[in-house]
Amino acid sequence: MIWIFIPIFFILVGLLALRLWRSNDNRADSLAWQELVKYQNTNNEIFDWSIVSSLPEPAQRYFRFTIAPKTPLLTVVELEMIGKIGLGSKQQPKYQTMQANQIIAPPYGLVWKLKSGIISGSDGLLPNSSWTRFWLFNLLPIVRVGGTDHHRSAFGRVVSEAAFWSPASLLPGKHISWEEIGQDIARVTISYGNFSQAVDITVSKLGAPTKVVIQRWSNENTSKIYKEQPFGGFLSEYKTFNGYTLPTNVEGGNLIDTPEYFPFYKAKITNVVHPVNNPG
Repeated sequence: MIWIFIPIFFILVGLLALRLWRSNDNRADSLAWQELVKYQNTNNEIFDWSIVSSLPEPAQRYFRFTIAPKTPLLTVVELEMIGKIGLGSKQQPKYQTMQANQIIAPPYGLVWKLKSGIISGSDGLLPNSSWTRFWLFNLLPIVRVGGTDHHRSAFGRVVSEAAFWSPASLLPGKHISWEEIGQDIARVTISYGNFSQAVDITVSKLGAPTKVVIQRWSNENTSKIYKEQPFGGFLSEYKTFNGYTLPTNVEGGNLIDTPEYFPFYKAKITNVVHPVNNPG
């Protein structure tokens, strides 16, 4: 009769292995999050308009709107959000409610931890790695992606979202260059490691960022081949957090400004924190 228990034994072992695998993913996300906090600026620098006086006029407008004078220059940002995520296509969006926590530390990386119904997992980028890891019922792995192409694509996301939520990371510096594209559009290019990514920021008359567009390295297309293609979003509903005036409503997706644009990401920011790095 012992043979009856053999399949049950292997099922239990398999379930335990999956739980351990999931636990390891959670631990890896936490360690990556802690690593990114370490990039927070600890130099006690504050914002002054003279810092941006040599930039193109639309860029000056952007910084005057997003950062109040004498605000500490903090580049690492933690966010809490709710909203909808499209799991389908433009024709059949299949929007699902979502909630997520995120840390972004341009240009070094991000961690985005998502829960949407029966799906949970994370997107992430560190200087030497990137990942997409999603699970069904918090138990069955359904998506696991990484590699060089994914890393380049993830870097594009970091740069585009820096324009949303980390304006201090775009101030003139080692990795940053600015140019004027139009009366209300400035382009900032971030270069770090093996990658360089430009992002076009459209600003209102007051300097509020209303639209962000990049040419992102992506395979989200009908051919499923990695190539540069437009990616971006629209920003609204600004609120001030610790001296930073940021959009709390973001809608974005692939192939922006084309008939194929699909806004699969619709987020409402509910909280913003600038974490403190305590060296040592």
